[in-house]
Parts: sequence; C-alpha cells; structure tokens
Amino acid sequence: MPSNTTAPPGKKTAKKKGRRARLFLLVLVLALVAGIGFGGYWGVSTVRASFPQTTGEIRLDSLSADVEVKRDANGVPQIYADNETDLFRAQGYVQAQDRFYEMDVRRHVTAGRLSEMFGESQIETDSFLRTLGWRRVAQQEYDTVLSAETKKYLKAYAEGVNAYLKDRAPKDISVEYAALSFTNDYAIEPWTPVDSVAWLKAMAWDLRGNMQDEIDRSLMTSRMSASQIKQLYPEYPYALHQPILDKGAVDEGTGKFDPAAEATEGDGTTTGDTPGTGPGGSSGGNGADAQLGALSEVLDGIPALLGPNGNGIGSNSWVVAGEKTTSGKPLLANDPHLSPQLPSLWYQMGLHCRSVSATCRYDVAGYTFSGMPGVIIGHNDKIAWGLTNLGADVTDLYLEKIGPDGYLVDGKVKPFTSREEVIKVAGGEDRKITVRSTDRGPLVSDRSSELETVGQKAPVGNAAPDRGTGYGVSLQWTALQPGKSMDAIFALDRAKDFATFRAAAKNFEVPSQNLIYADTAGNIGYQSPGKIPQRTKGDGALPAPGWDSTYRWKGYIPFEKLPYEYNPDRGYIVTANQAVIDQKTYPDLLTKDWGYGSRSQRINDLIESKTKDGGKISPDDMRTMQTDNRSEIATLLNPLLLKVDISDPYVREAQKLLEGWDYTQEPDSAAAAYFNAVWRNVLKLAFGDKLPKELRAEGDCINVLPAEATGPVDEQNKLVRECGERDADSAQPDGGDRWYEVVRPLLKQEKSEWWTTPGNRLDAATETRDQLFARAMKDARWELTAKLGKDISTWSWGRLHQLTLKNQTLGTAGPGAVQQLLNRGPWNLGGGEAAVDATGWNAAGGYEVIWVPSMRMVVNVGDWDKSRWVNLTGASGHAFHSNYTDQTDTWAKGELYDWAYGKAAVDAAAKDTLVLKP
Repeated sequence: MPSNTTAPPGKKTAKKKGRRARLFLLVLVLALVAGIGFGGYWGVSTVRASFPQTTGEIRLDSLSADVEVKRDANGVPQIYADNETDLFRAQGYVQAQDRFYEMDVRRHVTAGRLSEMFGESQIETDSFLRTLGWRRVAQQEYDTVLSAETKKYLKAYAEGVNAYLKDRAPKDISVEYAALSFTNDYAIEPWTPVDSVAWLKAMAWDLRGNMQDEIDRSLMTSRMSASQIKQLYPEYPYALHQPILDKGAVDEGTGKFDPAAEATEGDGTTTGDTPGTGPGGSSGGNGADAQLGALSEVLDGIPALLGPNGNGIGSNSWVVAGEKTTSGKPLLANDPHLSPQLPSLWYQMGLHCRSVSATCRYDVAGYTFSGMPGVIIGHNDKIAWGLTNLGADVTDLYLEKIGPDGYLVDGKVKPFTSREEVIKVAGGEDRKITVRSTDRGPLVSDRSSELETVGQKAPVGNAAPDRGTGYGVSLQWTALQPGKSMDAIFALDRAKDFATFRAAAKNFEVPSQNLIYADTAGNIGYQSPGKIPQRTKGDGALPAPGWDSTYRWKGYIPFEKLPYEYNPDRGYIVTANQAVIDQKTYPDLLTKDWGYGSRSQRINDLIESKTKDGGKISPDDMRTMQTDNRSEIATLLNPLLLKVDISDPYVREAQKLLEGWDYTQEPDSAAAAYFNAVWRNVLKLAFGDKLPKELRAEGDCINVLPAEATGPVDEQNKLVRECGERDADSAQPDGGDRWYEVVRPLLKQEKSEWWTTPGNRLDAATETRDQLFARAMKDARWELTAKLGKDISTWSWGRLHQLTLKNQTLGTAGPGAVQQLLNRGPWNLGGGEAAVDATGWNAAGGYEVIWVPSMRMVVNVGDWDKSRWVNLTGASGHAFHSNYTDQTDTWAKGELYDWAYGKAAVDAAAKDTLVLKP
C-alpha cells in the first residue's frame, strides 16, 4: 500500500473487489479527460476548466479592500492586503484555486466521511476515525478553547474558500470531481472553520510517537523473551549521538528549566515496566496478541496523511549562529521527512500586510497546509523558525477488563460513555456504529471484528481480574483533549523575538514538536513545547492495565519545565528526532522511544568539521549538508563484509563492489545498491525470520515449528508455513537507526543467538556472524540479479531506490490506467534510511522510497531575499497543470530556488498578478 494514501488505500483484496466497477468507469472518464480517448467534450476544455485564474480581476463580496496575488514562475503566490481578515480570506481563496480537491479529501478523512466520496469500501476506515473523534474534538476546540481572534481568522479563511466554490460546478473545481460525477452524486459542501482545525488532529495522529512500538513490544512476547526484546529496543546511545541539549536542568526550587544549569545524573525518572513483560510482569498470551495484532492491522488501513507512523517519520533542522557563518547572521535549515504525496503536503506562499501596523501585523512567508490559514514553517521580518518531530510519548494503550455493563476500575464496574455515529455511504445504505469510551479514551478494539470476542489470556500478572469475558483495548491520547495549537500558529507568524516565540510555543500543544529559532539580532534558540503526560506508574512502553487506577496520567509537564536553550556556547543547534536531553538527568519521562540519532550526529559532525580552525558555513554549505547521503551502518558493517571469505565467484564479484566504497549513496552507485541489499538480507536472516507474523511484511513467509505457530497445524506435525501480516511500509525490521544500535554490539560477537539460522534445501544453517554475512551476501547477489540483471556494471542504487509520486485517492488505489494519468515518475534517487538525505525505505518491505524530505529550505536570516527553498512537487493540485510537478526535478537534484520575500524581489519574480476586488 502506498504510504501516502489519503483516501481509501484498498488494502485488502476483498475491499478492492467492491469498487472495481466504479474504478473502471473512472479509468474511462479520466482517459477521456486527458484527451486520449474521444476528445471533444472530455478533452482539453475539461482539463483546463479547473485551472485557476491568475491574472486580471475577480470580485469577492466578502473583501473590504483590494488584495493582490502575485505568482512567480512556479505558481507560488504572495498575497498583499490592507487588513488581516482580507489577508486570510485571500489565502483561503487562493489555496482553494490550486488545491481544493486535496482540501476536500483531507476534511473527509478528519471527519471520518470518506464513504460519502468513495463508497462502502471506506466504512471500516470511517468507523475507526469516528471512534477517535477528531472532528468532534476540533469542534470543541473551536467552541470553547480558541481565542476570538483565531476564530475570526478561521472564519475569514472559510469565507475565501467558499467564495471560490460559489457558482462553480464540481468539474470546474478539479478533474477528479468530473470523474466522481460518473459514479457518485457527491456534492461539495461549503468550507467551515472547524474543517481547518480538524487538520491539526490528522497531523498529530501521524506524529503521535511510540504507539506502534508499544504494540510491537507486546506482540513480540508471543515468541521472544524479555531480554531478547530489550536487545531489540536498546537504550539511546548518548555516548555516540549527542542529544539536542548538552546541558540544562530543572531547578528544584522554582520548578523551571534552567538552560545554563549543569545536569547531574540521577535527577531523571526511572519509572517504568521492563520491555518484554506486560503489566504485572508475566509474558504475553494469545488473547492480547490477537487483539493488538488486529489493532495494528486496523492502524495500517487508516490514511496516513504524513506517513506511516514509526521510526522513519521525522525531520532535520538546524540553526548556526552568525559567528560561524559567512554572512555574519544566523542560517537556518529545515527539511521535514514525510511520505511522498502528489500534490506535496506543503504549499508555499507569502502573507503580507501592505503596511505592517498594530492592526495588520503579518509579513510572513513559508510553508502552509492547504485547508488551514497561516504559515507553519518559515520566517517573518524578524525571526525564522523550523520544526521537527519531538517524538514525545503522548499515547497510551490500556487493556480493559470489560463486560456487558462496562469496564472494571479498582474492583468496580464503570459504565462506558456511548454515542451513536451514522456513516453515510455513496451508492449504499447508511451504517450505524456505537462508539464506547472509558474515562481515558475510546475503546478502539470495538472497531475490529476480530476483537469482538476478547481473549482468555493477556500479558498481565496474577493480580488481574477474572478473565472469563476477556479484554478490550482503549486509547488515551493528548490530541483527544481540546487544545490551542491553532492559536499558536498565528502567534508564531507574528512573533518578533525569543520571548514572543516562546509564548507562542507554549500553546503548540499537539503535536509535540522541536522548535528551532533565529532572529535578525543574531540570536538562536530551541524550545520543546507540547502537552506531554506525567505518569504515576508505568512508562508507556507497553499497554497498561486499565483496571488499576495507579496507571492513570496525573497531569502534563508544565511548559516552564520543558527543555529549551538560547544562544548555546557551541554556536549551533541540531534537531533531527534524537533525544532532547539525557533522560537520566531530566525528572520527567519524555519518551523511551527517541530516534536513535544517526542523522543528528552526522549533522553535528559536518558542522564541527566545517567550522574547526575558524571556518565559516555558507548558505550553500547548508544546502550541501541537506543532501549528505553517507550511510552510518555501512561504516560499521562494510569492513566486516569485506573480510568474509567468499568462494563462489558469482558472489565474490558483487563483494568486490564494496572495496574502496566511501559509504555515500549516490543514485548511480552499484556499491550502495549491493550494500543495502546485503543489509536488508542480514536483517531478515538475523531478526526478521524470528519475529511474529504480526510484525513481518505481507508475503514474507517462513517455516516454523508447530509449537511456535499461531495458525492451524497439519496433521503430521510438520513445519507450518507462516506468512507476515504487516503492511510493507510499517513492517519490521525496517532497517532504521534503531536497528543500527541493535546490530552495533553484536558485530563484536562472532557467536550470538541472533546469528543462528536454520538451514534449508539451498543453504546450510548458520551459527556464526560471518556465516550469516556470507549467506546474506549470496542472497543479495541473487536478489539484485533478479531485479537489476546479471551484469553488475549496470547496477545502481537509483534503479532500486525509486520515487513514484502518487496522486491522492485515484492515483494510489486505481488500476494502471488511472495511475498513468495522475501519477508521475519514477525518479531514481540517492540517499537512504537514516541518512541526512532521508529518502527512506523499509528493509522489511523493499527498496521503494517511502520517506522523503518533503520540502527543503535554507533561511538567510536578515537578508531574507537570499534565502532559498524547494517543494517536493509544485504549487498546483491540478493533474495536468504546468505547476503540478515542476519543482520535482530540482528537488531530486538537491537544488533550491530563490525565495523572494521583500516587495521588490516579489515584484521582480512575479509572472502573474491577480487583483481580488470587493
């Protein structure tokens, strides 16, 4: 399943069958629309009907004064208005011009209403999303939490969107609607302010932290010991990969974080359960395994708007103080790593008050989300900022002792809170579901038919209640509480110094992000915001016993206690999803599942190397660092692979590719192709074949002993064929930098249980490291022969490691003809998993690119017009528009465009000017 599915992924074969008739019609319609069929009515005119007007004048009744929209050659708009409400009205109008279909799909995802667009195949997805209740929480935020000023902006934005929709037929808004009209009587609804707020819930879901790790650790208990699981989830390597902050501590007297304090080991929290054991300390059981495995399968089917949740999702950002730069002012870089989408998740634009004053305060440019006002990442006239995922543990799963009357807490039955949801289905009958919630959160296990009958066993100790009726699974998550993140977006856009920046960050509650900062006065800084829970008992590493109230959250870490720094002595700050601070010195648990710091340490090393002996970093150095593709695991593994004695000349020929390799992963590198194939096969042999089926990729089949099987056993008690069940993009072992730390200590051991593998009719069993390496090199040679050909001189990493940009909905699930019309690519890419140039791939699933730097920017603070940027695709969401993928070649080459910000630079770059008039 493509990782960027925003509408129904069609994961199961049975689901696909139900919509093939509709998709056949879509193929026909889209072929006609593209002009490859009958032409005429369904030809060029239909394609162009939805293209936006970008010159001349358009009247918008809601405006109070003229607004100018200037677009450059890439279609990137810069908006100029006299007042704030007109500015955001125009933003809504312009984003709807370019991206309304994308916006419409997104709001149907966040509201659990995909079935209204795509029919009965989406009922299961909608049911889970309704259970989470994103839209309900967004409505509560709008009604009770957000400021009056934020509501005013949201209303103005919605007015602009609706002004664009007014009097337009769906086919004149996007070509996809022309296709849908043949299969569905779908009608476009007006945009509402809550549609914008709800998008933050989807963003928070995809950046939710360690929920999948929590499930995976529990599932591993069916086949692994506690010590084995601990080896597969090693501690963060603080000695190798420095955290974001190298000092700082919470002052015991004030309870506030002091960035200048020297931390001492022993201040930190050690609360928690041991990985590999459940609440109460016993090993796992089949009942809980079945529930959590089914829950994991449901999660795979939920549209991942940013990317499959896991170790890969993250970002790079760093800021360098002026004392270390050629400009004498700070330089700031950011490139969020998300799943590839078409159009890109990001939309570049500028929002400018013609005259900045107390009544019109915005002069900001950067990356926005279509469907939401404001700028998410970028700069204004005083400050610049970037974001990366902090990875805080903000979700906990609870095993619930349930019965017909409710769920058990401290020996007493509490009734569920219930509500009924009606799911409307295009071409079908309405479906009704009942959502049950505990006082911690919704009972997510209700959304899987496999969980209707809960298990007799679970990973709980003897203190568990009677198991007669079994268990359910509930979810507690910070994003299911109303918050002020939408307030924070506008406050960031108009912040002028570090104090106002931190004040804005205080309300950036979910998702919890690393925020980096620079200003024109030469200051740099960092803030970790977010609503992060404090636990009375447990560490969130495994599902907790819901019947024991001591496992409840007791509150959230106060903002004043969260780590930050300002003008650190080292002169730079790097955030790339590594640990924020040494957890042993910090009194509250942020998470036990950081990214493991390969990317961040490489960036640190590059900065140190460039600035030693008084060297300075230029903007182009920042860009070059963003495209650094060196493989850390290769530096560890490659020397050992070269020492393995290979007698087979066919395999030896491939092994020679690794001689003299510099560990860079260029698209034309045969060595990178072979090494990554060897790494994939090492992981499979040493770890993947030992994991339970719920973690292995679909189609990854192994023979297991009957005692280990979770499926039916044949009558003769022979080995049982067991196949993986996990979506390829989220299967394990994924090959990310957690696995680097798993393998690192094992490389010093010639013998280990992990190097032991059973033999088969083609290969002898392995008992040592080098035997397993030899087998992995042989398997990799045959694998690449099948994929790339027998002649190794034709091999290249880019031929294996390809990016195909897939149009959301129809481009991800439709037959080949639809995909040919709407999708673009492939591009042969360099880079790799856990490299700074993070074109990620999942080693359990294959080599296809599933993570990308979704945009890149290098901000030249103070000399704004010398900043540079690029988007993954283009400004337009219209499939045949010239700005559909016009930035992708530049992005693939690691190059950047000039980023015009000042009025003179914008005017010089402008190709089209549109005047919106009241």
